[in-house]
This record gives sequence, C-alpha cells and structure tokens, in this order.
Amino acid sequence: QVQLVESGGGLVQAGGSLRFSCAVSGRTFSSYAMAWFRQAPGKEREFVAAISWSADTTHYADSVKGRFTISRDNVKNTVYLQMNSLKPEDTAVYYCAGRPSTRRDVVYIQGYEYSWWGQGTQVTVSS
Repeated sequence: QVQLVESGGGLVQAGGSLRFSCAVSGRTFSSYAMAWFRQAPGKEREFVAAISWSADTTHYADSVKGRFTISRDNVKNTVYLQMNSLKPEDTAVYYCAGRPSTRRDVVYIQGYEYSWWGQGTQVTVSS
C-alpha cells in the first residue's frame, strides 16, 4: 500500500514562509502525479497546486499563483510545497495527494482523481 507522510507546517505570521514536504513510500507500481489540496473549517476542499511525474508540467490555483511553488524529487520520492507571502486566508489543513499515471507530463486538479492522500497538516497564518 502506498503511503504519503507530510511534514512541515505550523504557525506563521502574515508575510512569512513555510515549506511542506510529502514523502511517498510503498509500491507505486508506476509513475505518479502529485498535488496539494487544502480545506478550511466550514469550507469545501480546494485545489492548490499540481505537478506531473516529469515535473515539466505544473498548475496552480489563482489564489496562490506567484506565491506558492510545487516541486518534486523522484529520487527521494518526495513532493514539496514552498509557500511565500502567506496570508491569513491561507489558513487551512493541507493535504498532499497522488495517483498512478503513466502519462509523464499530465497534471490532475480535482480531488476525485487522486487515489493516495496524506494525513493533513495544519497551517495557521496570523495577521
């Protein structure tokens, strides 16, 4: 079984930065695409960023463009989310997600397209 373990996050002041990592372990059986989602209390889960297996393709939600960067290291089987210029509106539980994909340059941006999920990590941005 594939497992995704997140690390990072915490409390930060507005304008600050955080970096998440998500380590993938187990038998993936194939190449895989990855993404980050987030969910604030009382709100629906929303897409944040996605990256293809090759890392040649990325996609971001409009709300985080220019501030967040998704990247991956397939040798280390780890995906990262660098978050800069954080705002109180970024406060949420963040989840990494993955899915098998033999299409090396394709990204997926909807939650139902993903098979594997991390445990979730709280990010709180104070004003």
